[in-house]
Amino acid sequence: MTDTSRSGRSRRYVTVDVFTREAFGGNPLAVVLDAQGLSQEQMQAIATEFNYSETTFVLPPREPRNTAHVRIFTARTEVPFAGHPNVGTAVVLAHELASQGRLREDRFVFEEAAGLVPIRLFREGATIVGAEFTAPESLSIRSMVSAEDAADCLSLTRAEIVVSHHPPQVASVGLPFLIVEVGSREALRRSKPNFLAHERVLPPAGTDAVFAYCRGSASQELHARNFSPLDASIEDSATGSAAAATIALLASLQPESDSELGWRVEQGVDMGRPSLLLGRTEKRQGRVTAVHIAGHAVRIMEGTLQRP
Repeated sequence: MTDTSRSGRSRRYVTVDVFTREAFGGNPLAVVLDAQGLSQEQMQAIATEFNYSETTFVLPPREPRNTAHVRIFTARTEVPFAGHPNVGTAVVLAHELASQGRLREDRFVFEEAAGLVPIRLFREGATIVGAEFTAPESLSIRSMVSAEDAADCLSLTRAEIVVSHHPPQVASVGLPFLIVEVGSREALRRSKPNFLAHERVLPPAGTDAVFAYCRGSASQELHARNFSPLDASIEDSATGSAAAATIALLASLQPESDSELGWRVEQGVDMGRPSLLLGRTEKRQGRVTAVHIAGHAVRIMEGTLQRP
């Protein structure tokens, strides 16, 4: 990566739509290349300017054996880990390295605040089309929220919240979400965030986002929506970190002591940006030992950004 720390240098950015094969689907991401020399305040200002759910900043790795140090910002704050930023940043960086003749292998390791994030690139022929990340943390199950409060957050009735498999539960594999199962695809379609309920319920529970899902027609198939108005994003069209926490939670609840399961999560349909997230969970001796999320990414725009 080029040293651009001197004043007056412009920096390249690339935007991608993630968890989709089609332009203008999935979840948009801005990737700022060569981010050396930018302060945290400048990164935050740039992320706010893009106003996507996340923007990433690519820095040289702290350890030479790793690929890059990646910082992730929402329009409001820096986060330690997120899903679609890893897939999108990996695809952008792989294209950059390939264009320079420097792409040596199809595996990356990103340094992030939550820990190391292993990445595996996907190709179709010689073209890099997507990536799979492994969550940096083991599953942690945290606060429970009442079904009534979960219903308020989603503007639904108590009867539409399913608690037979798990209560509304905060869980994390790097970033915490309130995970709520709803009883039908129709209830999921009607869900919408109640800002006052989010303010009342979520911060005490240790999160700022609700990941609502219902079960699909096939085993290990989910339909989902993610709401985080407290983090300046009314709805997210594809949330890899939340999907990872959810499938890890569901795998942990299954009776098998050892399993390797594939998952399919459809998100963004109800907001007109359909997304497909493909997950894998590994369970050994009753404990989920690894969770992976994969998807495609499509380049949309690129340009230069003047240093603030």
